[in-house]
Amino acid sequence: MSQPRIGLLGAGRIGVMHAGLLAPRVGGLVVADSRAERAERVANLYGAEVRSPEALLAATDLDGLVIATSTDTHADLICRAVRLGVPIFCEKPIALDIPSTRRAGDAARQANVPVHVGFQRRFDTAYTAARQRVAAGAIGELRRVHMGTLDQAPAAREFLAASGGIYTDCLIHDFDVLRWVSGREVEEVFAFGTDLGLPDFADFGDVAETTVTMRMEGGILVTAHSSRFNGAGYDVRMELHGTAGTDVVGMDERLPVHSLEPGTTYPSGEPWIDFIARFKDCYERELDAFLAIITEGAAVPSTIDDAVAALRIAAACGISRREHRPVRIAEVEGMDA
Repeated sequence: MSQPRIGLLGAGRIGVMHAGLLAPRVGGLVVADSRAERAERVANLYGAEVRSPEALLAATDLDGLVIATSTDTHADLICRAVRLGVPIFCEKPIALDIPSTRRAGDAARQANVPVHVGFQRRFDTAYTAARQRVAAGAIGELRRVHMGTLDQAPAAREFLAASGGIYTDCLIHDFDVLRWVSGREVEEVFAFGTDLGLPDFADFGDVAETTVTMRMEGGILVTAHSSRFNGAGYDVRMELHGTAGTDVVGMDERLPVHSLEPGTTYPSGEPWIDFIARFKDCYERELDAFLAIITEGAAVPSTIDDAVAALRIAAACGISRREHRPVRIAEVEGMDA
């Protein structure tokens, strides 16, 4: 199968991006959205067919399905979509809670349907190099990691309401890539956060700024931070400090920082503005990997089990922030059922 026919559920911001990447790669693209006008707009842009969500979920002519709807719909859609019997790509996270994520995973396993979860940083050249160098011992023994995801501006209120909050929506990418790059699991977290008194965050129990300290297997210490108001631009970095060297991901010419050192011109490029611009190449590779699952039977690069592991860390951070205490991941595992 060289030109699969793909269904796309969701024609919002991320759905539009996926449609643009899929259109030249597939033999046919069928788009559905709860708001028909959005699906029509995507269809006009990329020559896709439009169906209702219900019709797409009952289709018999698809080779794969991409789910790019709001986070709070993912798990239910996976449970329904496995009846199609075709591979599924789903944006992260699978659900806002671990039991729902597990139910989606159980449904997929029972139907023998592969599900690829959208952790696109696993397809970034620098993160991949970092993983390889840690595994090879190129920086010695890994001792400390500092990482973060800083948005230039917050998303719309309607998105924030369904996002699950800053740990589940934003830092979950950092949690996943931390596990992937280091090859270790997080054991304990402590999180601080503030909503800055802003109703778009306070109304949903969310925060606009946060810092997290983590302890991993082997005593590796990690700090992670996130912001919805990083006015200089979109800033995503990971520093890996070992006994023999330090590697950094994200320190390129578009890094949105201003050096005050005399005579320094770095960075000289236009700052990144959002995640789509920063990770465009990764999204392309991610969808190529999904199409390889369909056409070649390739292995799934990031599974629902990976989604559960990252969500456990996010859940622990939420508990820690609310209760002002360290939280062990084992404590969250006890809440999984």
